[in-house]
Amino acid sequence: GSIYEPLKCINLPKPEGETLWDKLNHYYRIVKSTLLLHQSPTTGLFPTKTYGDNQKAKVHDSLYCAACAWALALAYRRIDDDKGRTHELEHSAIKCMRGILYCYMRQADKVQKFKQDPKPSACLHSVFSAHTGDEVFSHKEYGHLQINAVSLFLLYLVEMISSGLQIIYNTDEVSFIQNLVFCVERAYRVPDFGVWERGSKYNNGSPELHSSSVGLAKAALEAINGFNLFGNQGCSWSVIFVDFDAHNRNRQTLCSLLPRESRSHNTDAALLPCLSYPAFALDDEVLFGQTLDKIIRKLKGKYGFKRFLRDGYRTALEDRTRRYYKPAEIKLFDGIECEFPLFFIFMIIDGVFRGNPAQVKEYQDLLDPLLQHTPDGCPVVPKYYYVPADFVELEKRSPGSQRRFPSNSGRDGKLFLWGQAVFVIAKLLADKLVSPKDLDPIGRYVAPQDQRNISMRFSNQGPLENDVVVHVALIAESQRLQVFLNTYGIQTQTPQQVEPIQIWAQKELVKAYFHLGVNEKLGLSGRPDRPIGCLGTSKIYRILGKTVVCYSIIFDLSDFYMSQDVMMLIDDIKNALQFIKQYWKMHGRPLFVVLIREDNIRGSRFSPILDMLAAFRKGMVGGVKVHVDRVQTLISGAVVEQLDFLRITETEEAPVFKSLEELDLPKHSKVKRQSSTPNASELEQQPDVNINDWKNKSTYEILQKLNDCNCLASQALLSSILLKREGPNFITKEGTVAEHIERIYRRAGSRKLWSVVRFAASLLGKLVDSLAPSITNVLVQGKQVTLGAFGQEEAVISNPLSPAVIKNIIYEKCQLQDEREAVVQQELVIHIGWIISNSPELFSGMLKIRIGWIIHAMQYELKIRAGDMPAKDLYQMSPSEVKQLLLDILQPQQPGRSWLNRRQLDGSLNRTPPGFYDRVWQILERTPNGLIVAGRFLPQQPTLSDMTMYEMNFSLLVEDMLQNIDQPQYRQIIVELLMVISVILERNPELEFQDKVDLDKVVQEAFHDFQKDHSSPKGAENQSDMTAFYNTHPLGKKGTCSYLSKAVITLLLEGEMKPTNDDPCTVS
Repeated sequence: GSIYEPLKCINLPKPEGETLWDKLNHYYRIVKSTLLLHQSPTTGLFPTKTYGDNQKAKVHDSLYCAACAWALALAYRRIDDDKGRTHELEHSAIKCMRGILYCYMRQADKVQKFKQDPKPSACLHSVFSAHTGDEVFSHKEYGHLQINAVSLFLLYLVEMISSGLQIIYNTDEVSFIQNLVFCVERAYRVPDFGVWERGSKYNNGSPELHSSSVGLAKAALEAINGFNLFGNQGCSWSVIFVDFDAHNRNRQTLCSLLPRESRSHNTDAALLPCLSYPAFALDDEVLFGQTLDKIIRKLKGKYGFKRFLRDGYRTALEDRTRRYYKPAEIKLFDGIECEFPLFFIFMIIDGVFRGNPAQVKEYQDLLDPLLQHTPDGCPVVPKYYYVPADFVELEKRSPGSQRRFPSNSGRDGKLFLWGQAVFVIAKLLADKLVSPKDLDPIGRYVAPQDQRNISMRFSNQGPLENDVVVHVALIAESQRLQVFLNTYGIQTQTPQQVEPIQIWAQKELVKAYFHLGVNEKLGLSGRPDRPIGCLGTSKIYRILGKTVVCYSIIFDLSDFYMSQDVMMLIDDIKNALQFIKQYWKMHGRPLFVVLIREDNIRGSRFSPILDMLAAFRKGMVGGVKVHVDRVQTLISGAVVEQLDFLRITETEEAPVFKSLEELDLPKHSKVKRQSSTPNASELEQQPDVNINDWKNKSTYEILQKLNDCNCLASQALLSSILLKREGPNFITKEGTVAEHIERIYRRAGSRKLWSVVRFAASLLGKLVDSLAPSITNVLVQGKQVTLGAFGQEEAVISNPLSPAVIKNIIYEKCQLQDEREAVVQQELVIHIGWIISNSPELFSGMLKIRIGWIIHAMQYELKIRAGDMPAKDLYQMSPSEVKQLLLDILQPQQPGRSWLNRRQLDGSLNRTPPGFYDRVWQILERTPNGLIVAGRFLPQQPTLSDMTMYEMNFSLLVEDMLQNIDQPQYRQIIVELLMVISVILERNPELEFQDKVDLDKVVQEAFHDFQKDHSSPKGAENQSDMTAFYNTHPLGKKGTCSYLSKAVITLLLEGEMKPTNDDPCTVS
């Protein structure tokens, strides 16, 4: 135990007439002797260990120490003659914040790399030498990637500057902070090592997406959005910009992940500082309650909170000589995890901020007996309480029965500074020496609906309004089109008529943002080349004296071919409006520009466009209220963003931006409405040359044929041979091969030759926008995505990736059988990302979204629909038809279908019944030698020791076991078999499997019996054809389950019985 007795003197009755000075002096002594004494005189950082020479400082811990000095300084501001203490304390905080900034800025090259590709080797370090600010560990030796630390730095930076401190001195520092914001914006798709620096619960060096990191990033982005880093002395170029759509993605990701902390952490105490002080990251009260309740229920103990379940940190059984744990090692720590009093303190602070005195008292009473004190009477918060080695077995047998001992914080001057800092903040709040408003001047703790705009901001998020009216401006690309639409009563404006206001594509805005945060001295480029989403394009921009409105990415021409499908465009417009309505949180109305192109109204697609435009006029589109008017009128109610970072001096050349030009067409010429067929005939989609005949012909012959040939499908095929043989820059009569294919792509698009369009898009390596966010949408729902053709090797994506990496996977894995597969898989990823965000129930029971298998399911569905006729070709269908087909197959099954069809579809979608993975866990408990299927083995150990039953990672392991099965209907039979085994074992507790269970053999046995009962004349049928078995109803006397049950029971009875006490056959 500790040589210090628990601190009693801190709660001794104080003399009646204690003045404010006396109270503050008491805390000043504590801060001075336990915190400031250890602050580095050079860098201002605080060491993690307060003894020894080679001292290291963690950014995260130093930030809380700075916050403590700042909190006490705020309290001293209430005294007129503070004897210089306010200045001293404020500048201790400033010195620490600037020390961290100094360490960070020395790693500006890492920031630049991380912006382009967020990986552990390119991240800012989270530990530095306390006295020199040098790097102390390489990224291989330490889990530096901690988004939460950078986010906490940005958050405290804003809070402190808002209270009047000056921390940022010049424009180099402003541009550096802006680049930190670019890094943090991507938190929603960057797995990191989290607050505990261990990543996954298994402590094996693998990072995960953590709710606590994403939450802190969201809070930091909200705080710093539009904030002036020079405080009230600032000007327009010291303002920080936040990409509104990136912030929104972090918000959505946080809400999808919670109440879990990550894939392996069911819950975690690291969520407390994220949910409550200092981040207050969650707007949803219900989700807040659920998450907090889970943390308290699972982690609270007598001596503090456990960090997370099975946390081996500093337990008696942890081997401190190894950095990582061995597989199955975390089972050892079950029930003996250390408890941290620190989190009682966070609960006290939370109680003060939420105005809950009962909670404050409850946790103060729990904390008081745990405190130690130094020889001169200063309170000390032990880092943790542990179960000594001698008591481990007793504690495991009866949790909570053994006394725990404090870590040696406080002894020999060893202090846990994070705990000390938070303790002082809590005491200042509880004693009403500082108020929540002092500690959180930007008002993050205030419920969103009560928040008011804060000074020093250019654009700030306002209260949540769900009943947003979206302002819409209809823009026709030519006067001729405007006149034509007018005849149908649709009032539009042309780009000329909105002058001097300019209309830009979002990519021009991206170009403007390239100049944001540029700093040649530090080697930093501006904003990375990321598209601007719907929320960003709904604002109005002031750029170099121009007023600019933007149209959304969905109207871009240079985009993926999906935008050529008008039905898809209409769908996208409705989705964009719903999205804006749901997530718009700014003062002012969103302005949505609808760009109508001549190409949109050609042919049969005119009437759907007309219907949509009529709906705009009525004021309701897809359940969203809209108000259509002229751009000039709508501007007054919109949100204006000043892009003042584009400061052009006399010598600099102004960047050139391209605004939307009006098409120069004769005003009264006819709009050609019927110039395209309703949908190209199948004949037109088929090439009139055979690729195998031309593969071996000379380049000259191919070029000749290419010049003579009018069929676009044939041109695409011939160009593909040239592309592979001669490369993209080979010159043809019409420019390079790549340019020629690009032309085929455009022409095929306007003629709706979808098969040719997809083929050309794939040859050109086209990548759809928003691919990475769509995959992230799926991952944060706790699912995995696999890319790759059906029946071929697939790439499993379990952590968010950058668009470049995804592109490589798609073009590597999907072009093996058919070039078009690579782009159809991208279409599906986009659709699935959208559907799973809006209707997650359609994916229930599906843990792995296997895109290749889903395409197989869609093709199978087309076959069923065609009956005896030739099936429709999926690749010839328009993108909107593909989306509808996807929605159809995701719907719950229609009862009239044959069992073969049902199993085919469910197997292709990887659907499982409710409780399936828990049942496999129960089977594994009774199968000492494990399960095997299609060559994939699932062992009993270390699986059961390493994981817990309800853990996401166990379910994913079961999916891995089923990964090698190559027939969807067979996969479904295996799923049914596992359910059967589970029921049999549940009803017969005395049975267990003796040997390894080969599921394939069990199915073969069942099928063998099935064949005996349904014998056919010899040689009439293939004996291995299981179609009839797949088409059999599962239930009933002759159902598949009865054959599977018989095979399972035979296998079980081959083993020995396990005697149980309640065996009905035992006599004595």
